[in-house]
Amino acid sequence: MKKVLKLCRQSLAAVACAALVICFGCNNSNESNKQEKNIGIQLYSVMDAVNKNPQASIERLAKMGYKTFELVQWGGNPKVFGLSAEEFKTLCDNNGTSIVSTHSGIQEDPAKEEEIMNSWRQLFEIQKACGGKYFVIPSYQAEYTEAGIKQMADYFNKVGKIASEYGLKLGYHNHSGEFNNLKDSDKVMWEYLVENTDPQYVCFELDVYWCTKGGKDPVAYLKKYPKRIELLHIKDDFVIGESGTINFEGIFNQFYANGMKDYFVEIETPGALREKTNADGSKYTQEQIMEEMFVAAQKSAEYLNKAAFVK
Repeated sequence: MKKVLKLCRQSLAAVACAALVICFGCNNSNESNKQEKNIGIQLYSVMDAVNKNPQASIERLAKMGYKTFELVQWGGNPKVFGLSAEEFKTLCDNNGTSIVSTHSGIQEDPAKEEEIMNSWRQLFEIQKACGGKYFVIPSYQAEYTEAGIKQMADYFNKVGKIASEYGLKLGYHNHSGEFNNLKDSDKVMWEYLVENTDPQYVCFELDVYWCTKGGKDPVAYLKKYPKRIELLHIKDDFVIGESGTINFEGIFNQFYANGMKDYFVEIETPGALREKTNADGSKYTQEQIMEEMFVAAQKSAEYLNKAAFVK
């Protein structure tokens, strides 16, 4: 009988240990899942810091939980934050992150078409070397008439076709002005652009903050153009989620329902931060401003990691 009781106790202890191991494994799995969210950030948010020290900046963002990056290639500089495309890609790879997209653009000039198209090819070559799949035009000057936007759309189609030769998809990023009506019709500029660009070569990165500020509903647009909006800029007044004015839950739910996944936090430096002063009355240095931008990036990542609607 004593032997039986001893065996029972040993069996119960073994079961209890096994249960603890399983629970511990579940908890670790949950933590791992939390860390695997596909959170991206547009490096423009902390661009000055990345320019000065790309390694420290990328390492810091990666530790915050950012997995993907959108670059800035203004001016067609062949260097990526002072490094070659291959070096910058290696830096990202070493930190478990990847490059998905970049921002840059070249205004159309029919008198210099060959030169401009060659410049586009150079930009696409750099982005291809970085391992990205999107190339996004962040803004563009055009006459807000049907003829003006049709010309813009035709130019995007032409550039987008060249981008496809490099395995890239051309995109366009909006601000608030694109949600105004055209000067010669009641059509919304952004909608007219979407409907006059070729889905094979051109997609759209919807900046949900500027869309909202432009008086439109990002969720409605995600429903109306489910296959044209392939990227999102997740933006708020400053830290993501703090203003309570952007319907992030509805936006993410619809974006995922559309079969899309790539988005980037973008944090603009507020005017108040640029004017902030120290106790002695001296203005904040650029380093102090960047430090607050990193803090905002950290808080934004925490918000998205905790949000049940973000995958």
